[in-house]
Amino acid sequence: MLKSKSILIGIGGGIAAYKVCEVISSLFQEGAEVRVILTETAQRFITPLTVATLSRHQAYTDQDFWQATHSRPLHIALGEEADLLLIAPLTANTLAKLTYGLADNLLSNTVLASRCPILLAPAMNTEMWEQPVIQRNWQQLQLDTRYHSIGPGSGLLACDRIGAGRMAEPREIITKLHSLIYTQGQQDFQGKRILISGGGTRENLDPVRFLGNPSTGKMGLALAQAASDRGAIVTLIHGPIAPELLPQSPNYNLIPIVTAEEMEAAMINHLKESEIIIMSAAVADVKPAHYTNYKLPKKELSLNLKLESVVDILAKLGTLKKDYQTLIGFAAQTGDIVNPALDKLKRKNLDIIVANPIDKAEAGFGTNTNQAIFIDNKGKQETIDSCSKLELAHRLLDFVKVS
Repeated sequence: MLKSKSILIGIGGGIAAYKVCEVISSLFQEGAEVRVILTETAQRFITPLTVATLSRHQAYTDQDFWQATHSRPLHIALGEEADLLLIAPLTANTLAKLTYGLADNLLSNTVLASRCPILLAPAMNTEMWEQPVIQRNWQQLQLDTRYHSIGPGSGLLACDRIGAGRMAEPREIITKLHSLIYTQGQQDFQGKRILISGGGTRENLDPVRFLGNPSTGKMGLALAQAASDRGAIVTLIHGPIAPELLPQSPNYNLIPIVTAEEMEAAMINHLKESEIIIMSAAVADVKPAHYTNYKLPKKELSLNLKLESVVDILAKLGTLKKDYQTLIGFAAQTGDIVNPALDKLKRKNLDIIVANPIDKAEAGFGTNTNQAIFIDNKGKQETIDSCSKLELAHRLLDFVKVS
């Protein structure tokens, strides 16, 4: 989604500036045109040569700003060309300047000379972040619809303190930039409560063996990210997901579960309050009839692999849903994906179904991309060609709006 887009990055003076190098490199590899502004203090942590090498463009500093060597004022040109502006790390000093509209360096002048969405990734010591004046400035800035935020998270800081103030990780920042370039900051699901299930469930035979599937939870995470970035109040109920895939500082509620029974209970517990329910989880169809609390010897496995069905969560939600609710299911199929999806749509009383091929390259379980056919209960269909799972999530939300 960022290919050929102009991304302007303002780097503040903090140790977290080193993380921005990964962001610059990743954006360039995605095909974005990356320009970088370094504040005077940022240059104490990373050099203009470093970011120029990674971005393949000149790095701009205040020295460039004050020299009359440009055909147009530098801050005007940079501001007008930008499709998105990222400020990372956002320091206490830059936060105060943005809050009060001050313009005494290249970065702050460029902000005022631009109209694009701005993503802020704050980073500072916990004591600094928790100061009332910082929180007041932060809350004041959130009232401006141009500004969008990510983090800060909690963890070990450079000062050896464990607490709030850690800058969001590069992969989270990049994901947020993808959402912003798609939505341009529009909050078209503002205040809507969306309940999402994601990942796979596991049904244990004994303490070390289980029945499961290859679902990684990437699609559920993408749906939660897209919906929350568009202003929704999101709850994601998810099966086991690798820790490195989970966001450090999510702007939605995460509820981990393991079994289908636990997912059913959690979904029903949050059902009444939700306006949109998206069941993207890969729920097990069967489970061992008996659980053994010790590791079974190999020779006993075949004797103990008697199976029984688990509850059909999506069908149950279909019987419980109210008129104000939209229920969306996923149908992961091989071969013909449309007819089985249509059958599932009607049989389980769904409003929309996502027919998802899992036998095609770069689609289905474990991949970063996906493709699908959206079908609603009025017969409307939309085919989505291969794209990132985040883009597919946004396209599904668009489909919900018109169905």
